[in-house]
Amino acid sequence: MASEPAGADVVEERETTADVSRLRGRVFKWVSAAATVFGITVVAGLLLYVANDALRPSSADLGWGLTFAATLGLPMVALAAYYLTRDRAAGRVAYETTGVLAVGLITAGGFVILFRELATPVKWLALVVALGVGAGAIIIHARLRPAAALERLVVSILAPLLAVLGVPAISVEHTVALPLSGTKLFAVTFATPRLLPSVRDLVFLIPVLPVDWMLLVGTVTVPVSFAYGRFVVSRRDDGRGRYELVGGTVVVATVVALVAPLVGVTPENGVLLATAVLVPSAAYLEGVVRRDEGLLGLLFPVAVVLGGVAGVAITGTLGFAGPDPWLDWGFLTSATSRNPADAGIYPALVGSVLIVLVIALTAFPVGVGAAIYLEEYAPSSGRLARLVELVEINIGNLAGVPSIVYGLLGLALFVQGIGLRSGIVIVGGLTVGLLILPIVIISAQEAVRAVPDSRRQASYGMGATRWQTTRNVVLPEALPGILTGTILALGRAIGETAPLLMIGIASSVRSPPSGFFSKTGAMPRQIFSWSSEIQPEFRFGVLAAGVIVLVAVLLIMNGTAIVLRNRYQRSN
Repeated sequence: MASEPAGADVVEERETTADVSRLRGRVFKWVSAAATVFGITVVAGLLLYVANDALRPSSADLGWGLTFAATLGLPMVALAAYYLTRDRAAGRVAYETTGVLAVGLITAGGFVILFRELATPVKWLALVVALGVGAGAIIIHARLRPAAALERLVVSILAPLLAVLGVPAISVEHTVALPLSGTKLFAVTFATPRLLPSVRDLVFLIPVLPVDWMLLVGTVTVPVSFAYGRFVVSRRDDGRGRYELVGGTVVVATVVALVAPLVGVTPENGVLLATAVLVPSAAYLEGVVRRDEGLLGLLFPVAVVLGGVAGVAITGTLGFAGPDPWLDWGFLTSATSRNPADAGIYPALVGSVLIVLVIALTAFPVGVGAAIYLEEYAPSSGRLARLVELVEINIGNLAGVPSIVYGLLGLALFVQGIGLRSGIVIVGGLTVGLLILPIVIISAQEAVRAVPDSRRQASYGMGATRWQTTRNVVLPEALPGILTGTILALGRAIGETAPLLMIGIASSVRSPPSGFFSKTGAMPRQIFSWSSEIQPEFRFGVLAAGVIVLVAVLLIMNGTAIVLRNRYQRSN
């Protein structure tokens, strides 16, 4: 009887172990896939349920639904199937182009809100000129005294402030009273005249200015197109594209401003719409055409627009009645009301936009600055290193603190500590900014830490200082990751309700805030108020429409973050 080889048992054991390992891997893969599909299905089902209450598609005629299914639905499904199976590059171009157009429309709406409720074109012109003068003073100082770093820091702080605010008058009043009774004896008042007017005040003194839409072309369209032009130039080898984009955008914006009144749109809104939609679309399409990759994807947004227009024309001709949704243009442009049919979300929408603006202007620079210090400048040894480690541990812990605690902190710090009024825009923005500040710091730290040390060492080897290395090497590499984390944090901030309850944000407001120190509402606070209404139309119709608006804003912000992350991954 022949004996088995000595290593047969070992080989058999290895094969059995490999089979078991592969089985476990397959089980883990399919369980993970099932969990992912289950989660997506549940969320999609919930959104569809809410969207059904908000849009009420069943209230439309059958012919209306069949018409739009033929003109809009079938072309979209056919193109999506083709991109998925035949041309993935074209699919990416199709979805990114549609996303750019959607984000542009939302941005245009934000511009319209800001210039309608917060600042007139003349005030915006005065601010832009003042900031330009301050920036010019900084540039001149940097060229005249390039080695004076401390002076440049002082100039960088004072020049914009003096240009915007001037040197205001100082007024001091001191009251003398008896120590026990508090009886007022006398008051001493000291006041100085205004020493220097600001550049903003000087702009207001100009007797003749262009019309509003021309001011917007010069102060919004030109800077935005110039910024995108620099982006286009950075992607090209011939250095062209900047002035072509600026000139073309100015011409198009002017034509839109002249034609806009014919379709019921003001020239100012036409300029803002052209700037927010056409400039980023042109910058993106330039890259697509230059690479000559995925050009068929451009058919998707064309099919969406033409299909929608054809559907509207056919249903109007045949007399098919469309749905009667709660979410319509009136809902987006009206204030809330006791009558569900007249209720809208516009004041709360404006309040959320201004609160997010305050959050971005405060939490972003502070969080990024803290992350840069902790990663690039903080000592790694010695006594201070222990303090830095303690600070980082506390930042991580603060990221998990319940949001209502930050509401109490904002109430104690900004309302009762500083003395600001409760329920105003600035208090809401600063309070929610504290909430997301740890998240911004942690995400920015991860982005800065992901920059390879070899690039830092190469910069040091070329003789660059630590600040020059941080500014020219680390920040450009880490910026996409920083922006991704910040946008995701802002997406959380815009949906927070508990901090807004604690600082007294109004449940319902009839008019939008006129500034950062005005009483305001917010979308999550308004939605929470509708949930407690007795009438079922509020709880099932108006509330659903508000939820769709809030979710749409969140999806657009998160989609922007995903695009930034994907571009960052492809560039590396």
